Amino acid sequence: MQTSPRLPGSVRIGYSLGSLTSGAFGTVPGLLLLPYLTDSLGVAAGLAGVLVLAPKAWDVILNPIAGRISDRTKTRIGARRPYLLAGGIASGVLFTGIFAGPFGATSGAPAWAAIMFVLCATAYGFFQVPFVALPAELTDDYTERTRLMTWRIALLAVAILICGAVAPAIANSTDDSIVGHRYMGIFVGAIMVIGAVAAFAGTRRASTSAVTESSPSFRAQFAVARRNGSYLSLFLCFVIQAAGIATMLAGVNYFADHVLHSPKDGPTFLFAAFVGPAILVMPLWSMIGGRLGKLRGFVISSLLFAAGAALVGAVGWFEAPAWLAYVATAIVGVGYAGEQVFALAMLADCIAVDTARTGQQQGGVFAGLWTAGETLGLAVGPGIFALFLQFSGYVSSTSGQSVVQPGAVRAAVILGFTLAPALLVAGGLFLMRRYRLTAAEVAAASTSTSA
Repeated sequence: MQTSPRLPGSVRIGYSLGSLTSGAFGTVPGLLLLPYLTDSLGVAAGLAGVLVLAPKAWDVILNPIAGRISDRTKTRIGARRPYLLAGGIASGVLFTGIFAGPFGATSGAPAWAAIMFVLCATAYGFFQVPFVALPAELTDDYTERTRLMTWRIALLAVAILICGAVAPAIANSTDDSIVGHRYMGIFVGAIMVIGAVAAFAGTRRASTSAVTESSPSFRAQFAVARRNGSYLSLFLCFVIQAAGIATMLAGVNYFADHVLHSPKDGPTFLFAAFVGPAILVMPLWSMIGGRLGKLRGFVISSLLFAAGAALVGAVGWFEAPAWLAYVATAIVGVGYAGEQVFALAMLADCIAVDTARTGQQQGGVFAGLWTAGETLGLAVGPGIFALFLQFSGYVSSTSGQSVVQPGAVRAAVILGFTLAPALLVAGGLFLMRRYRLTAAEVAAASTSTSA
């Protein structure tokens, strides 16, 4: 690994640009796929939730396999970088295909979207797993990993802002909702390809650790992960929190429509309120991590997210002015930014300590499990929100707009958009009691590995 504690700025930025790909895939399906199925293709809310969940659930099986493959890959350009390029480009092209079905609002359209989503998720797994594993190999410095994650999450916030604010506007830009979603798919797919190419090119001069022997079997690899109490605690907490974040994301369009009564502009304003402040506070979270430690920073940011979500719910429940909802959403975004920075920085620490302790290169396995869990959480979130809709009697349509709904829908949207995410994000913190990794332990492991 590198002995210099600071990465070149070009590597830091180049790697972080891969967040355009991960931000687009992590945001847009959860934001637009569920309403696309219910309000453009006429799929019942319960079935739509299954169609959104099933393709990503496949990644729970795939991602550990992708991690193992990348651990054992040896090329002149590194173990991870070939997958950044190939997986990222393929996922961008296939994402465009999700909304490019030739069927219109017919019975074949949902099946087409589901199949293309499976293929896209498969390609994305081979991009995201190496992307997550790479930071532990770029630097052996405890603080530098936080800096690297700060850059990454800052650009992730930019990607979320671009995709979350612009994609709904493009989808709603035509009278024909299906055509609008096709334009949106092309736009987001292009963003994903740009991010993958930029990450591949930006890390070409990076010095990474040598690939060492990997564990001989999946059983042995999983056993190592189970024995790593800090990693396991962080992993389980992050999966639950990912489900909470995805539940909130899935409800953006519905909250803007049925609570704020702004179906056209509301989603864009909510995303701008969510991401804009998050970008500005990145240096603050980095400073907090340096002074209080990553674990404390993670707890503080998670509780801030939960408090902001609860405040959004109160604004909606008591029908307060919409601008108050945007202010409360900004609080959620600030908490989200810190939560992501610290979780990913602690993940890189866990990988580095395990490598030093076992002498085996298993970053891909840890990253594969991590990405599988995150993907499962992101898939479960829309399913949770779809259950709120289903039990409230939500009526689907093929017009591109929701029809007159039962009175219970408004309450279900508020609870699904705010209370459920708040409980999941805050509740996940109880699993962090076994996290024991300290800066001194990481430093010792880095010294051992460098030696």
